[in-house]
Amino acid sequence: MSLLLKRRHRNQWHWTDVAAYIYLCLGVVLMFGPVIWLVMSSFKTPSALMEFPPSLLPLTQKMAQSSGREALPLYTLTQADGTSREVVQLHRMGIMATIASPNHPDQTSQVSIDALTPERHIEFATDNYTKPLREFNFLRYLKNSLFVTIVATIITLLINSMAAYALSIYEFKGRTAILLLVIGTLMIPVTVILVPVYLVATKLALVNSLWGVILPGAATPTGVFLLRQYMLTLPRDLIEAARMDKASEWQIYWRIVVPLSAPALAVLAIFSVMWRWNDFLWPLVILNKSEVYTLQIALNAFQGELQVQWHYLLAMTVVTLLPVSLVFVFLQRFITSGIATTGMK
Repeated sequence: MSLLLKRRHRNQWHWTDVAAYIYLCLGVVLMFGPVIWLVMSSFKTPSALMEFPPSLLPLTQKMAQSSGREALPLYTLTQADGTSREVVQLHRMGIMATIASPNHPDQTSQVSIDALTPERHIEFATDNYTKPLREFNFLRYLKNSLFVTIVATIITLLINSMAAYALSIYEFKGRTAILLLVIGTLMIPVTVILVPVYLVATKLALVNSLWGVILPGAATPTGVFLLRQYMLTLPRDLIEAARMDKASEWQIYWRIVVPLSAPALAVLAIFSVMWRWNDFLWPLVILNKSEVYTLQIALNAFQGELQVQWHYLLAMTVVTLLPVSLVFVFLQRFITSGIATTGMK
């Protein structure tokens, strides 16, 4: 707590302290405000989502159970003398509503809807989460996304680290040219190579297969460059000593270089998880069967031509954010040290 209340002068506030706290609070609101709004909206009912003006909390209409009748919406009636009382609305026609007392539903009267204020309370619509997971195969889509993300990240780390090891440890003619060629592929838009990659995937029978999502993007130029820059900082004496002890190149790579490159590998793992988990365009092209849909493609299925099921869409969007957030929380300490030592800016 003392760290949060740090000031330039111990006994008094300076205007720079106030400006700094205002700036930090504004940054927190801009960063976490949309996330909080998303989470709260994911617990709202469809009618609550369409309300204007919108509310942050998931508010729903209070219902009153009258004898011999189904539950009726509860309102506060503001009378002409300024007093108010609770009533239930039986039905509404135009700007007039038929109301009654909750205890005496047979004694009805008509009032203008302007005199009625709906009584609402906070209620979390947990069905927005449970129903898609139970009835719309979202557990299967979640498993597909987890499989793609985990396997693709492992393959990406392995291939990129091996390429970076060769480009950083070995000295051979054309090494710089190969590195420039690898980095140069960053300037090629994904949409340009989409059709050729799809044709190759078709020839290899990877269409409608999760391996068709995993393999085409296994090697990334960003990962190769990031790991190479980090491996250049490793002590060459350690590698030469291992060679003098008759260690094979695979042993040097696996037992020395990979453990020492853990910070850079953690950074690349975070990037890979975010890339694969949020990937939409390529899975949309390569996957046509619902059984192999990933979460991002499944979310798109809720957007129909005439109606969008926003309550389910928002809830499943929160579900898709959780794994990436957890990975970032547990591995974020590697980001600063990893990027600082790889030359990435």
